[in-house]
Parts: sequence; C-alpha cells; structure tokens
Amino acid sequence: MSYNVETIPVFEKQVKRLIRKYPSLKQELFTVVAQLQDNPFLGISLGNSCYKIRIAIASKGKGKRGGARIVTHIVVSTTTVYLLNIFDKSNKETLTDSELEQLLQFIPTAE
Repeated sequence: MSYNVETIPVFEKQVKRLIRKYPSLKQELFTVVAQLQDNPFLGISLGNSCYKIRIAIASKGKGKRGGARIVTHIVVSTTTVYLLNIFDKSNKETLTDSELEQLLQFIPTAE
C-alpha cells in the first residue's frame, strides 16, 4: 500500500531555512519521501503514531549522527504520513512532548 506524504506549515518553514544552509538536503528529502511512501514506519517511535527519522546531510559532511532529524506522524485510516518537523541535530537533540503535541494540532484528522 502506498501512503501519501504531506507537510504542515511549520515543517515547510523549517525546511526552507535548512535547504538554504545545506543545498544537498533537497535531494535527500526526495529520497526520504519516496521511502515513506512505501514504508511509513521508518525511524524510532516517539509515541502517538509519531516517528523520528535520522538523515545524513551530504553538504554538511558528518553522516547520520550529525545530520538532520525529521519527525513524522502516520494516520493509517487515511494512508497519510505528515512531515511535522525537521531540525539540524547540531542545534537540537530531540523534541519535547509538549512541542510534539503542538505540532499534532496542525493535523486535520489527529487521532
């Protein structure tokens, strides 16, 4: 089954800022989106049907460990994966539970 991948406004704002800083991120995001369409349960579970995916940023040159993190939310009933947040790991380690709850409010069919 193929899932649809959609973004929320917060993600779009963050990704634009990071792409300006790391141009290779655009191609790496295309790869992640293609993987999510086939397997939406990529990454480490954060609870609430949310997952954190580690990606390497080639233009940063530090591999996955120093790359970016993408937080996703899966709505199985509509076969949709929402991209909630992306951040540079050198600036932020992970999301707090309250930050995750705020991001989930942007999803029209939050579970």
